[in-house]
Amino acid sequence: MTVIRITCAKNLFKTSKWVIIFCVCFFFSNTSGYARQNHLVQKAKELVYSNPDEAIKIGEHILKTNEKKETKADISVILARSYFVKGNFNSAITNAFNADSYVDKLNHKTQIDISLLKAELFRLLYLDNQYQKELSNADSLIKKIANPKIHDSLASHLLLERVSMNLERRETDKALSLLNEANERYQNFINSHPVLRGKLFIAKEKALSNLTQYDSAFVYLNKALTLISSNEYNNLYEKAQVYNQLGYLHLQKKAFSNSEETLFIALKYAEILDNPFLLEQINRNLAINYLASNQKIKHKVYNDEFLVLNSRVELAEQESINTVYNIISNQNEQSLNQEQKKYSNFTYIALGMAFLLVLIGVFFVVKSQWKKKRLKEIIKYLEISRNNFIKTKPSKKVAKKRIAIPEETEKNLLAKLKRFEASTKFLNKDMSLAVLSGQFETNTKYLSEIIHRHYNDNFNTFINKLRINYIIEKLKNDSNYMNYKISFLAEESGFSSHSSFATVFKSIIGMSPATFIDLLKTERENNKNKNQ
Repeated sequence: MTVIRITCAKNLFKTSKWVIIFCVCFFFSNTSGYARQNHLVQKAKELVYSNPDEAIKIGEHILKTNEKKETKADISVILARSYFVKGNFNSAITNAFNADSYVDKLNHKTQIDISLLKAELFRLLYLDNQYQKELSNADSLIKKIANPKIHDSLASHLLLERVSMNLERRETDKALSLLNEANERYQNFINSHPVLRGKLFIAKEKALSNLTQYDSAFVYLNKALTLISSNEYNNLYEKAQVYNQLGYLHLQKKAFSNSEETLFIALKYAEILDNPFLLEQINRNLAINYLASNQKIKHKVYNDEFLVLNSRVELAEQESINTVYNIISNQNEQSLNQEQKKYSNFTYIALGMAFLLVLIGVFFVVKSQWKKKRLKEIIKYLEISRNNFIKTKPSKKVAKKRIAIPEETEKNLLAKLKRFEASTKFLNKDMSLAVLSGQFETNTKYLSEIIHRHYNDNFNTFINKLRINYIIEKLKNDSNYMNYKISFLAEESGFSSHSSFATVFKSIIGMSPATFIDLLKTERENNKNKNQ
């Protein structure tokens, strides 16, 4: 009996030993796997701004092999930021919204990072309403952060994003006010974080550059460049931006050789990233440099490259805006379906909403009628008579298939177009179908169809007519404009070059700008003689 017990004890010991060994091996295997994956996530983060292609490869590999929602969200943010650095806004938007879909599993810091990233994308696509929503969301989440360091870091980034918005919309005074606020509230934190301090210097430089204080702008840009160069991570994206801005400043000071040198450095970094938005800006500055320094052959080379990139960028913007529009529409539709299931019996709410929509529709109809009346007055005033101008008969356009647009959407877009005509936003050189669609919070197909349907023009002709009418008003009402060079008139009316302005002017008015100005001078002299 004793022998049996001893044998059983030995067998039990052997079995327990193997179980323990198996558990230890399993534990270390899992620990090693998690450690390796965490290392890959960290590696991808480090490569975002220096080698985004490699960061994307690592990120996609992790997405395929990891099922944790928290990790998927982190990787989606890394992928979104990497695609953003490459100028692929469409993929950046898709990944940013993918990260947002894991919101229930994310901590506040990650949620804020996602909102700030989406806000930056919306800002660049001129989706201002969506931009403000993301910023408000980030602001409310930041207030819940208890850790002072994390709070100050996120609050500083939020404030600098607001500064960037003001600078892009030429609200320089607001930007400077926010920069002063950043220095007062977060000075100690910013001074201890070189990356954030560099961003502050860049923002300060852009504000001073907007105010044509180029000498002071140089000082801040050189400070930023020093900080970026000393950073352990090779941030090619920021380097391309800073050297491009440095080239622009040299150009404003007419230091053409220095401008060319720094712009080529920026071009090298942008080509590594293959970012069409950066490449477009740099090639435009190079073209302007060579035009100003009378190097016509080089100007043609870089201006042609700029035009190719400009088309590529515009298509990318349209695609990105349509993606945002479709994602938000799908989200709204899903949300609406859920609400309808939840509140299917609340018919009075639906009736109340319908009544409210009717009231809004009546309001827009009345406003639209007023705008039409105002538009007719402007058009009547702008009609050039007295046989001084050649009237062109509109060519017969081939009828194309009309896109079905909801009546309410059409009224809203038409009202926005009328407000747009009454403003001077069409003078913005970067104005495009994609940009205007973003501002109107619609897709490019709807906006293009509305313009064709109500103005019998495509988008470019619509914008060009507004610009030409604007400069004609200036010529008629301010005699000083008749003494300005054609290149100044082109710049003033939002055209990128003298030649494009002259071509468009002649196609619309029927004569060149110079001939028109001569006729206007003659008419003015005749009126003076009659009055005498």
